[in-house]
Amino acid sequence: MNIELTDQVDCLCDFTFDFYWQHKGSRLSPDAVIPHQKDTSHTYSDLVKCLKRGEDVHIKGDAGKRLGSSLGVDLMFFGGSGGSLKVGSIMVDGNVDTRMGISTVSGSFYVGGNARQPLGNVIEVESDRAGYHKFVSITGLLEKDMKENILSPNALEGDTLFIRDGVIRDTIAARLDADKKVVVDGNAGMSTGILMNLGSVHVDGDAGMNTGVLMRGGIVLVNNSGEFAGSYMKGGTIFYKGDAMQRSVPLEGSDIRMLIRFLGTGQIEAMMFRKYSR
Repeated sequence: MNIELTDQVDCLCDFTFDFYWQHKGSRLSPDAVIPHQKDTSHTYSDLVKCLKRGEDVHIKGDAGKRLGSSLGVDLMFFGGSGGSLKVGSIMVDGNVDTRMGISTVSGSFYVGGNARQPLGNVIEVESDRAGYHKFVSITGLLEKDMKENILSPNALEGDTLFIRDGVIRDTIAARLDADKKVVVDGNAGMSTGILMNLGSVHVDGDAGMNTGVLMRGGIVLVNNSGEFAGSYMKGGTIFYKGDAMQRSVPLEGSDIRMLIRFLGTGQIEAMMFRKYSR
């Protein structure tokens, strides 16, 4: 499917339709015709249905914020299973505004221009299409053992993805359901580990608000976190050094031993962390 834009539009290819369950159409109607189109009249829903069929969406022009939000998620609100779907790719002949690929679990993004930070749950890999930067889902990369060449300085070593590029990302490891590990050398954006079931994320720096929100399992470890860390958790564990959470419990011996292995550090540093779990 092709769409040419004369101005950028937010929430294109957004599987949540700008979190429709919150606003019930007051911000975005799935059946509304996308503005600023040239010679077409596609709706927001048309683009999502195209991707769900495994076809590509080709955007000529600049894309706005939250491009491909929750790409590949079979959302239960819309009658889905809550799992992942095999979907097509999004191609943009232009630039992309912030939060491209938040909470995405599958599919690829091809960007001819630049993608503005913060990004979402995506990482750049070697492109198989000339003239485009290629980004794939961090969750999809880890769960499906995708054969992609990750661009340096980031690297996938065994079951661990090392993120060293200094790019701020929201929703890192969203919905991860595999015994894999993500290590971020630096800071992360909001909602690290959102809806995780299994696996671990270590942010060797500070994270934004909503760290571990809606977690169901797994481990998130950060130096400091913003407001609402651990909100609506059903399972899993958050370790942190800062004062973001007031419901922490003392570390047990097994926690300290796990942190020593996890961090590759000594007992003194491991004991600096606090713990919150459900």
